Amino acid sequence: MSKTFTRTCFFLLFLGLGLSAFAQFRVEVSGVGLTQLPIAVSAFRGEDGAPQKLGAIVQADLERSGQFRSIDTAGVALDEGTRPDVAAWRQKGADSLVTGSVSRLADGRYDVRFRLWDVVRGQDLGGQSYVVTQADLRLAAHRIADFVYEKLTGDKGAFSTRIAYVTKAVQRYQLWVADADGENAQSALASPEPIISPAWSPNGSQLAYVSFESRKPVVYTHDVGTGKRRLIANFKGSNSAPAWSPDGRTLAVTLSRDGGSQLYAIDAGGGEPRRLAQSGSIDTEPAYTPNGKSIYFVSDRGGAPQIYKMPASGGNVERVTFTGSYNISPAISPDGRWLAYISRVSGAFKLHIMELASGAVNAIADTSADESPSFAPNSRLIVYATQQQGREALMTTTLDGKLKARLTGQGGDIREPAWGPFQKQ
Repeated sequence: MSKTFTRTCFFLLFLGLGLSAFAQFRVEVSGVGLTQLPIAVSAFRGEDGAPQKLGAIVQADLERSGQFRSIDTAGVALDEGTRPDVAAWRQKGADSLVTGSVSRLADGRYDVRFRLWDVVRGQDLGGQSYVVTQADLRLAAHRIADFVYEKLTGDKGAFSTRIAYVTKAVQRYQLWVADADGENAQSALASPEPIISPAWSPNGSQLAYVSFESRKPVVYTHDVGTGKRRLIANFKGSNSAPAWSPDGRTLAVTLSRDGGSQLYAIDAGGGEPRRLAQSGSIDTEPAYTPNGKSIYFVSDRGGAPQIYKMPASGGNVERVTFTGSYNISPAISPDGRWLAYISRVSGAFKLHIMELASGAVNAIADTSADESPSFAPNSRLIVYATQQQGREALMTTTLDGKLKARLTGQGGDIREPAWGPFQKQ
């Protein structure tokens, strides 16, 4: 039991085919949400001369959220200064319309502008402008989608956030940081040995991860902006499963320094760890609650891996999952309402979600090799890894599982996604 559990926690995510380090992604949306807002996103005036099609990026972001249904614009390009024929757009079935423009400035940067219209009421809902480098054109499009999403749903958009994930090509592992849609990936670390368990710091400036470059699992933190990294945990035995506290000052980790795999808290800058629980079982995969008061974790103390909860400083432990005999990989939504995890059902690993207030559980994926769930910072989507048609894939899903988007590497596969926090504008 213990060997199987440990192997699952540490190595399940690296079984299968090798991954392409330079894979590009495309969005494939499947399923239909019950309530979707019909929106038209026109081509931006001038985007044919730009390296990015901003209107298409905005449209793909909104579709992937599950909250919007795209209305065909038939290639019509409208800029932010044009007052649209709202009656014509209403006839097409649109409730809202996004227009905009992109133009290159003398210094090589791009001026991006947009406007959002409520075509039902004929109202101008506002707009913004950005002056960005060519490298930040996609970011500008994501910020436009964020504006539209928040204005029309009341929730903050998470399209301009980032994800981290790991690839493997032959015996080369790489840790990547990419846009939330999987595009624009930048390599943060490459190693001939496995890299696993990336976890974002609360301010998005650092990633904690586990590297096997010392031929055993060791925990590092990595500054995303500078590339500098710090050794956090390299104690006797295994050092694994880092999780940041909400204030960014502490990491919960799993160490076997005193025998068995146990939970410890360690200063985010390193130092002497403090044991959180006394257990003769395997305790691993810690996850802090958003208020920092509790830690969810996986333990086999009941005979098989289940998810438990205890105070962040240690103390009484209570079991959380009771449906299914094998539950791992807990992730808590930033709003504190939901627990996502992986449950083994008839030999298949499936993504589940629990509403913490009621304890109600739903399986939200129809695949059978799901791994590593991670919530968007607005708590409205989950990113996870899985297998489809024999290949690894990165997926996002709405919390009801009704709409999924596949981000598929053309030349390979990806694993271990972690969704980063909101970024400062």
